[in-house]
Amino acid sequence: MTVSTLSFGGGVNSTALLLWLMEQSTPPTVVMFADTGGEKPGTYQHVAEVSARCAKAGLPFVTVSNGNEHNGATLEANCLRRKELPSLAYGFKGCSAKWKRQPMDRWLRQWQPAVEAWARGEKVTRYIGIDAGEPNRAKLPPDARFVYRYPLAENGIDRDECVEIIRRHGLSVPPKSSCFFCPAMRKDEIVELGKQHPDLLSRALAI
Repeated sequence: MTVSTLSFGGGVNSTALLLWLMEQSTPPTVVMFADTGGEKPGTYQHVAEVSARCAKAGLPFVTVSNGNEHNGATLEANCLRRKELPSLAYGFKGCSAKWKRQPMDRWLRQWQPAVEAWARGEKVTRYIGIDAGEPNRAKLPPDARFVYRYPLAENGIDRDECVEIIRRHGLSVPPKSSCFFCPAMRKDEIVELGKQHPDLLSRALAI
């Protein structure tokens, strides 16, 4: 039996991927959410809804964090302590690597099903929610421990179909998943953040 994980970001694609895999009766062995501590309230609410749906289906849902490596700090607190912006502001993608990929990798290294799979000489499959409209992002090659799969892209499922899958399962379509202080936010997203969550906008400006 293939040991597999699904990287759940709390957005449309990863939600649709999870639900689609469940429809195919091929759910992942575990669902993983890496919490930077900086997601917007709507995302955390959606994560809670999906976690509850997984629990009902008997599917393990794990939340991991990089805080243990940074004295319990969140990405926001780390930026304030170091007096720097998130790395994307400088043209790098260190946030995803350090605050999402690394805590998931660290947890997986001690996860017994993965340890046993590696001992058998097998690789763990990692499902990633990239849809058919962005095939250029589905490019991670296999490595010594993992095989990366993109079922949405592989099966021609685009963004609109992802939304339909979510609605078909009676879940609300989640907002765009990103930290409330992400340098990649558009002007309209920043204006909307100020209207809905002025406290978060103030914290983002403090960074």
